Amino acid sequence: MVLKKIKRGIVGLLAASLLISAAACGGGDKDDAEETEAPQETTAAEETVAEETEAAGEAVTISIAARGGSHVDAIESVKADFEAEHNCKIEVAGYEAADLKKNIMLDSTKSTGNFDLVMADDPWMPEFTEAQIFLNLTEAGFEADSDLVKQCLDIGKVPYGEGDQYALPFSGNVMFLFYNKDLVSDVPEDWNAVLAAAEQAQADGNLGYVIRGQQGNPIVSDWLPIYWAMGGEVFDENWEAQVNSEEGIAALELYIKLLETGANYEKNDLVAAVSDGKAAMSLGWPSWYVSGSEASAAYAVIPGKVDADSESYPAGMIGNWMMGVTANSGNSELAIELLKYLTSAESQKLMADAGGVPTRESVLTDAELVEKYPHFPTLLDATKASKVRPRNANWSKAEEVLGAELSAAVTGVKTPEEALADAAEAMNDVIK
Repeated sequence: MVLKKIKRGIVGLLAASLLISAAACGGGDKDDAEETEAPQETTAAEETVAEETEAAGEAVTISIAARGGSHVDAIESVKADFEAEHNCKIEVAGYEAADLKKNIMLDSTKSTGNFDLVMADDPWMPEFTEAQIFLNLTEAGFEADSDLVKQCLDIGKVPYGEGDQYALPFSGNVMFLFYNKDLVSDVPEDWNAVLAAAEQAQADGNLGYVIRGQQGNPIVSDWLPIYWAMGGEVFDENWEAQVNSEEGIAALELYIKLLETGANYEKNDLVAAVSDGKAAMSLGWPSWYVSGSEASAAYAVIPGKVDADSESYPAGMIGNWMMGVTANSGNSELAIELLKYLTSAESQKLMADAGGVPTRESVLTDAELVEKYPHFPTLLDATKASKVRPRNANWSKAEEVLGAELSAAVTGVKTPEEALADAAEAMNDVIK
């Protein structure tokens, strides 16, 4: 009883904070469907679900709170078979990211929530698990299979990468290095090679490397892969900021050198510049450049080392959308079955044609899908070489202050040493 009160208190404060902030600011193919496997043995959980549904005599409604757009389309494209098999109705509510988070937190304060399954952006996981929003899937008897890419699966574990499973990777995402083939002949495999290619493009009369240097998330996401490739860590095991390390200073100095070959653009202008051949390279998320089978620029895994002889580190930022069963669901057993269904290989193959992004190795390497979506193998390779953002409920605050200081260095207001020293001090104040 005490735990429930604590949980509601935590979530209530978080929800209130979100509401105040809001006020202030105003991933089906017919052939795949026909290739069904032999019937599997019915599990105890499935028997229980079937018995409860039959006893009720009416179709149970399972409600999903999802990120709007292609994620909703993907779920809608496969839900009919599950509804028919389990005599249930699946309702999907799509929201913009900020509204999704706010509605999930508000719903979690109820003894029995309206949502049975919810989606969560990767960085929300520490905050959501701290507030006990998700059901512990491991305690409920769930065991993940090895086909789910480990780096995706680890995001849903608490502690990260080694603890119990609280959510599953519904939609994959990881940053790529994008480049224009007319300006870059060979794919750079280290950051010194990236700089050399950018300088050559500049010497040829083009923009070299384009950064996304706006304060907050844009510049932090743009700079961190370089820092990670140098072996840098944002925090140590005691949550002391490490960005003012030798690696941090070297990464920021390299970032500024890259900017000197190109420009500092907002996302849309950045994508247009590389796509149209005005600029040689940038980092970015796949959806910026890739639509279906077409890509407006060439792409590669983000380099994980400084030069050819350096040690290689995971450097591509991962950003999956996760899905979990709510701790206050009134239909948790059926919701678990639906979660397993939506993240199955069969569903992921079908959802890919509705905009879904697979998180299973077998789906990302499926010959038929790869023919339609040639970037899938690169997505798999990049995911295996990816790194997660710090697992801390206050990361968004730390990201804001780090972004402000990185911007100060890029614009020449501060030296890299000054900016990162100030960033470390401010990050230590907000992270704990």
